[in-house]
Amino acid sequence: MEQELISKKELLEMTGISYGQLYRWKRKNLIPEDWFIRKSTYTGQETFFPREKILGRINKIKSMKDDLSLDEIARHFMPDLKQVTLSKEECLKRNIVSELVVRIFTEQNGEKNVFTFDQIFQLFVLEKALQSGQISLEEGKLLLKTLVLHAGGLKGKNGELVFIRKMGVSAFILAGATEIFFDPEVNVLLRLSLADLLEELRLRME
Repeated sequence: MEQELISKKELLEMTGISYGQLYRWKRKNLIPEDWFIRKSTYTGQETFFPREKILGRINKIKSMKDDLSLDEIARHFMPDLKQVTLSKEECLKRNIVSELVVRIFTEQNGEKNVFTFDQIFQLFVLEKALQSGQISLEEGKLLLKTLVLHAGGLKGKNGELVFIRKMGVSAFILAGATEIFFDPEVNVLLRLSLADLLEELRLRME
């Protein structure tokens, strides 16, 4: 389902912040670059934002800025995830992954009681793909191999996972920010924004 957007003008009016504040918070990494969406309108190019995310983020910044510096707030939103690890039990307890997804990982990579952040993210993407009901268990195993091999190349980009099927043959695509176009016989069964999944995972790990 397409996310609801809010224009920059409407955002500034609703929140009472200035143009300068908005872009200063962007420079300080309080608001992700991916949330600034340029779209063509009848008046030219305008900037839009994912409505629910940006309003929630600005309200949180405003509630914190009297007690913390902008750098401290930025660290709250962007912790050094490279240093984060979670045990298998903690991943299950926080509903990040299911027993099934852990079992798939174990079959491919051996028993592991502690996961790095990169591994947690790979498992979380697999979990979401399986929950969609669009991929089979065997396709899930292929997806995990694909993520292990290539997901690192999309770090810092607005990447997307695309699952397609044509004439009974399925395939996974990990794409960067560039739009992908398919021939008419390709059935696109699943598209997941890696940036959105990363943000959801951050919240679950806080």
